[in-house]
Amino acid sequence: MILSISGVVLLGIVVFIFFRKDGLKASHALISALFGFYLASTAIAPSIKAGGESLASLLGGIKF
Repeated sequence: MILSISGVVLLGIVVFIFFRKDGLKASHALISALFGFYLASTAIAPSIKAGGESLASLLGGIKF
């Protein structure tokens, strides 16, 4: 759960930065949010979640 919340926060920060730099219009951000909302209710949502968890575990295992 903590990982998903931090992922949402990270993506929110990225969207905010794009919005502030005029690379992302407010309408584009709204359409992207709606797309993500509707995508979460489709049959592909578990595959996307598993891919995100796999990427997070891969990045979490990197030692510096």
